Parts: sequence; structure tokens; C-alpha cells
Amino acid sequence: MFAVYESGASTGYSQPTLESLGTPLSEVTFCVVDLETTGLAADACGITEIGAVKVRGGKVIGEFSTLVDPGEPIDPRVTRLTGITDAMVADAPEIQAVLPSFLEFASGATLVAHNAGFDIGFLRHACELCGTRWPRPPVVDTVVLARRLTEKSEVPNRRLGTLARFFGSPVTPNHRALDDARATVAVLHGLIERATGHGVTTDADLAEFCRAIPSELQRRKRHLAEGLPHVPGVYIFRDTDDRALYIGVSVDVAARVRSYFSAAEQRRRLRDMIASAERVEVIECAHRLEAGVAELRLIGGGKPPYNRAAKFPEHRSWVRLTEEPYPRLSVSREPPAPGEPRLGPASGTQARAAIAAIEEALPIRRCRTGLSPKRRSPSCILGEIGRCPEPCRHEIGVAAYARIAGGAAAAMDGDPRPVVEAVTGRLAELSEGERFEAAASKRDELGAFLALAAATQRIRGLVRAGEVIAAGRARGGGWEVTVIRYGLMAGAVRTPPRADPMPYIERLRAAARTVDPASDVLDAAHAAEARLLLEWLARPEVRLVSVESEWSCPVEGAERWSGAVPSGGPRRHGGR
Repeated sequence: MFAVYESGASTGYSQPTLESLGTPLSEVTFCVVDLETTGLAADACGITEIGAVKVRGGKVIGEFSTLVDPGEPIDPRVTRLTGITDAMVADAPEIQAVLPSFLEFASGATLVAHNAGFDIGFLRHACELCGTRWPRPPVVDTVVLARRLTEKSEVPNRRLGTLARFFGSPVTPNHRALDDARATVAVLHGLIERATGHGVTTDADLAEFCRAIPSELQRRKRHLAEGLPHVPGVYIFRDTDDRALYIGVSVDVAARVRSYFSAAEQRRRLRDMIASAERVEVIECAHRLEAGVAELRLIGGGKPPYNRAAKFPEHRSWVRLTEEPYPRLSVSREPPAPGEPRLGPASGTQARAAIAAIEEALPIRRCRTGLSPKRRSPSCILGEIGRCPEPCRHEIGVAAYARIAGGAAAAMDGDPRPVVEAVTGRLAELSEGERFEAAASKRDELGAFLALAAATQRIRGLVRAGEVIAAGRARGGGWEVTVIRYGLMAGAVRTPPRADPMPYIERLRAAARTVDPASDVLDAAHAAEARLLLEWLARPEVRLVSVESEWSCPVEGAERWSGAVPSGGPRRHGGR
């Protein structure tokens, strides 16, 4: 069940919710962070120290400090600046061990940093290296705030040391992470005190205050955001021909659409979209998951010109075995038949990398020549060097070759151990021979294979489970309930606070849409929706209500081997 609203229409939602008004600054938890690093480029340098101070209501409620082994020698010039030496970090934990602890410490807080682009850039890159999702917290940059709230007559520059002295920080910045974070706390509190004189009283006000002035076009189009509901849902910008220009999703549609007409929106592509927009349509949803699924379906079906992500699921690739006497691994846009060995969907790059990992482990042929068991074909270099059993020359029979192809199918559908062992063995050989670039390439291929195999197996498990009913705790009370059938959302409802959810669940189950039974994902759009549902099901606040059939993944499947991929490249520590 959903409702549709249009901008400018009277909806009865003129009173904003408390959530949309923002949280008072006195109740906001700020995590002020500072990093010391081996250089300035996040993608080429390592972190040597993390310091953070968590504050709320002007009081310190926690501190975090640790040295970090950067995995590379520290430049002597950096050592002279920070005082951090190779010897100091020799026994320190690596970023893979430190990052989860820091993210847990900062969870739920607004991150604050002086010149935040630097620190946040390093943290985001660390997440990429560790295979961790960046949580995308709100970020406040005290440099930006200082430019808005201090005058040149007061401070000659906006360096941390200058501002710390100006605001009377009890700690002097010294290029050590925790002390610099403590000094930034004093600067933040001084700037917030000044900002309140400009009407900044909530985190939403603070975020808006940090942004630039909106363009004249955005101001003229602000009426499109009027009268929209403060509800979870999908919003659609439409032009004069009623064509969908852009589709988005939010837990508070009115607040999100309003942000497009403020300085929060700096993307040229979306400013161009606003120039063509004439109205905004809203599809109200029961909760955020239903809104996310609705957005995915609408973008894939309508392909609005200003959307980028999820617009062409049919362009995703699959790894499959060809149907011929001597099969080979191929990348295909055509989804394999249900039950057919496969990996995917994925990008073409990831699919090719996964194939390379399997081919490292198994002597499956790589040539694209059509081979016949009745006539011979010319051999290739791989056969001559013993990397292919040469079915082209009938050096191996169809039945024997089928066992090799069966090994590839088993690695994709079940236990990837042969691939893991073969590639990690090759990795060791390359590293010992100091062929570091080749080793990194093999590492990436194994990582792509395991990630793709694990995702494929998880999605297949959800589809084969049939009907799954789950509920997540809703903010403000009640439950966000979802009925999933064969990997697709079939129904959603939010139960009222303090009400027994079971009657609502039973009614939803009876009214949920019918989904044809399936044993595997049918296409890339089906897989994308199943992946979104799996992400929600994995949240700690979500509880299973019922599962129709067995919901499982292979015990020896790819998920078990995710830690087998080395997290970084070869280490080069001079003198250690």
C-alpha cells in the first residue's frame, strides 16, 4: 500500500516531524578526529596515528588514541614534523586491526576534523583497503566553519594552532593526533558558540550553515518542495512532458527534496536536472526498505536520464560455462538458466578477474575456438607449456575434460578451496621472487572471485528459502515488517508502537503479492533486489518471523574463505 503526492498539493503534512527539524546541538555527539600519516596522498600513504575525542553537550565522553603501523617506512621529514619514528610503530597494530575499533568508537556521531577532507579521505581509503563499508557519517570541517565565523582582523589564518590560541584551548597542537584532536574540540566549541548567534541551533542548521549560498535557479524552484510529506518514500522529479528526470529515496521525503534547492546540492548534473523539473511526485512507502526496493524497480524500469546507479541492470555480466563438448568459462550478459553453474551478476571487470582466478587453479581451456570431439584443431601456446590439457588435439577425452569443467562449477557453486589454495600458492611464489605487481594482481583476482562467489551463494540461498518474513525495530516504536518471496519483496507494513505485531503480520502475509517460485535469480534486476533485502536482513535490529523452506549457504562455501585474501601488498620496512 502506498500513497502518491505531488509538490504544491495540500497534503496535511505541513507540520514537520521532530526528526526533520534536526537534533539540538547540545544533544549531538561529535567525534573530533585527527590523523598523522606518512604523506599527503590517501591512496599512496599510510596512517601512523589516530586520535579522537568524543564530546556531547560541551563535555568529553570518551577518547581514542593509538599508533598505527603504516606498512611502509616513515619519511624522515614527516618524522621531524610529528616525532613519530619507524621504531615507535614497529609493534603497533596495522590499520586492519585499528579501523574496526575506531569505527565502533565513532559510530552514531558527527565526525569533526580540521581540514576534514584530509582526514576523511584517509579514513575512507582505509575502509576500501580493509573491505569495510564507509558508514558515511555527517562531517563538520572546522576550517569551513572558521572561514564563515572569524574575520581576518581576528586571526591571520585558519590554521589549527592559530585558532586554538584564539579560542583559548588548554592544549597546544603539536602534530600528534590526540593533542591535535583535543585542541580541535576547543575550536569547535568556540565556533559553535558563535554560530548560535546566526540562528544555528541544530545539527541540520549547522550542516546548512557550512554550505555555500544556493544558486538563483535553486531559489526560484524551491516551490517544488512545498507540501510534500515527511514520510519514507520515493520522490520523482518530472518535466513538463511528465517524463521522470530523476528518482531518489529518503526516510523523510520532504526534507530530502528540500535539500536539492539549497546549497547542499552542488552537483552540476542535478542542478541541470532542477532546471528542467516542473513538479515532484512522491510515492509514500511503509518504511525505508520498501522505499529502497521501489526506487530500485523504478530506476531500472524507467531509466531516468539523471540517475546513474542501478539504471541498466541488464548490462551486468555473468560468469558461466559454455554449452559445448569442451566447455570454457565466459563472460555473458545473458543470465544463465536456473541451476546452471554461475557467478554474478557483476561488472565485466570483476567477472574477468574471477575467471582468471579459476583458470589459475584449473587447467580449463581459455581459447574461444569451437572444438569438436570428432576433429582436431590447432594447438596454442598454453598447451605447449602444459597449462592446458589440449582438448583441441584430443589429448583428453570429453568425459575426462568434463571433470575439469565440473571442478570449475563446484568452485563457483560450492567449495572454492582449490581456487584459494592454487592462487595463494602462486601469490607466495611471486612474493618470494619479489614480483610484487604480479602478486598484487593475483591477490585482486582471488578477492574478486571470492567476493563474487560469496554474493552469488548468499543470494541463491535467499531465493531458495521461498517465503521469508522479517521485522526490524522502527525508530519511534513499532516494527518495520517485510514479506520476501523468492528473493523479491512481496509486501511491507509498519506496525504502530506498543501494538501486537502478529495481527498486522498475518494480514500482510495474506495480502502480499504472489511471486512465481524460483530456484535461482532470474536476472540482474532480481539479484539487485535480493542483495538489497539481504543487506537489510543482516542488520542487528532485524528479527526473523518465519522461513518457509531451508535458508542456508554452503558450509564450505566462499563466505568461509573471505579471510584468505591478503589485505595488503608486500611490506617494505627498511631495517625491520
